[in-house]
Amino acid sequence: MYLLGRHCKCTGADSSWDKFVPPPDAKFDWIQLTSGEWLKGELKVLYNFKVEFDSDELALQTFDLEDVKRIRTHKPQSLRIEDPELGKKPIFVEGIVSMSDDKIVVTVGDETREFHRDHLVAIAHVDKKKRDLWSGEISLGANFRGGNTETIDLNMKANLKRRTASSRLVVDYFGNYSEEGSVETSNNHRLSGYRDVVVSKKFYWRQLGAEYFRDRFKNINNQLTLSAGLGYHIIYTSKSKWDVSAGVGGRYTKFVSVEPGQSIDNTTPALGGGTMYDTEFTSWMDFLLEYDFQIVDEEAGRYTHHFITTLSNDLIGDIDLDFSFDWNRIQKPQADFEGNVPDKDDYQLIVSFSYDI
Repeated sequence: MYLLGRHCKCTGADSSWDKFVPPPDAKFDWIQLTSGEWLKGELKVLYNFKVEFDSDELALQTFDLEDVKRIRTHKPQSLRIEDPELGKKPIFVEGIVSMSDDKIVVTVGDETREFHRDHLVAIAHVDKKKRDLWSGEISLGANFRGGNTETIDLNMKANLKRRTASSRLVVDYFGNYSEEGSVETSNNHRLSGYRDVVVSKKFYWRQLGAEYFRDRFKNINNQLTLSAGLGYHIIYTSKSKWDVSAGVGGRYTKFVSVEPGQSIDNTTPALGGGTMYDTEFTSWMDFLLEYDFQIVDEEAGRYTHHFITTLSNDLIGDIDLDFSFDWNRIQKPQADFEGNVPDKDDYQLIVSFSYDI
């Protein structure tokens, strides 16, 4: 990616850089920032009011949409447009994109369609098999202590997203391992994901939500939950997003051990919901809160809750410093074969480094 800027001492509207427009380009995309600089590379995606622009030289760069003045692509893209005059539901168009100031022109062959910039919601590659639709983040935290007491604490978080103009696929992993004096004190893993499809400007259909959970210290050997439902955008701006969702499904649980006469596994209907809030405190600090719950039968715990909140601070490049608080609760844990009942609540404070991939 190349950066062209204004370096002369010219002032006023006569500056040559103010009038500069890159020549036609069949190999690269171009964007112009509100400061006047032009960038050459590849438009990865426009989503959640963020523009991701990539190159082999400067890697992935992310800009607020409000800081981007112009976009010009060299090949067709898929756009999601929400214009009240065109109907309540979003429309999806494909073509070569040229955005200048408040106008977006989409070209397919000799035909063009024009939209207002304010009605643009997303841009993604037309080829949905390309790896360019994917982005992610991985976070690692560790604590090692020696001497009279040897302690090891390890945790890992990972997030993977695949976004198109009409849908999103999100996969999350969260795991912990602790050891004290060569004795394992915690070992749990949670892998979850969902696929959402746009229904209207505010509503989305969660076609499938899935979660795998394992925590032998909670007497859960394997647990799988599948569901489907609906979601709603309460807030959707360039700085803040707040979603709520609800759905129905089922849960299968296999316990590590149970009291005599009890079944080692359980299958139950599940009614659940959740919320996600993400806001940008400053240009270098973000806050994320996620909470979900499930209502199941008594043998499976009756009510289960998972809450995690993260304060993420930009450090260097794609590396962030994260402070997270994680809480898990099972209202009625299943007793093991000796009659021991696990604690209802588990919680931890985590300091980790994360990297955007």
